Amino acid sequence: MLEWIKQPWPWYVAGPLIGLTVPLLLILGNRTFGISSSLRHICAACMPGNLPFFKYDWKKESWNLFFVAGVLIGGFIAANYLSTTTPLVVNPKLVEEMAGYGITNYEGLIPKELFNWPALFTIKGFILMIVGGFLVGFGTRYAGGCTSGHSIMGLSNLQWPSLVATCCFMAGGFIMANLILPIILKL
Repeated sequence: MLEWIKQPWPWYVAGPLIGLTVPLLLILGNRTFGISSSLRHICAACMPGNLPFFKYDWKKESWNLFFVAGVLIGGFIAANYLSTTTPLVVNPKLVEEMAGYGITNYEGLIPKELFNWPALFTIKGFILMIVGGFLVGFGTRYAGGCTSGHSIMGLSNLQWPSLVATCCFMAGGFIMANLILPIILKL
């Protein structure tokens, strides 16, 4: 059983499980879903300031905080007890392209050549980790939610802003992966 859990789940299992969260949340009377809304609830609970953005009854959405706790606990369990030491299987064409950028280690989920403490103090690491993190946070706030909130819950509720946001997420991802990231990786 443990070996089965360690394997990537096929789309026809994982997709419906993710999709079933929407009707479950609607049956339970909840309309919001996503990590960014959970961060807002945490800030509203912890910040006693008079910021209007955080003045609302966050306790009605406290289930979302359990969701975030589950994500953190699940990530810890997966990283410490379910991870394998075998290198990832990567397409040979991608291996060749990544070697041109100096990325050759495929032992983890992220390239250790890019994401480590010494790399943070390089221009490439600063752009990828600090500037990228700021842009993700800014974009999440500007779009009124994150990819899971808009693309899973918002599209399921046929919300026009979620369709626009999801299309922008996809377009931004394509532009970043194909045009901007190769420039950054050459730095």
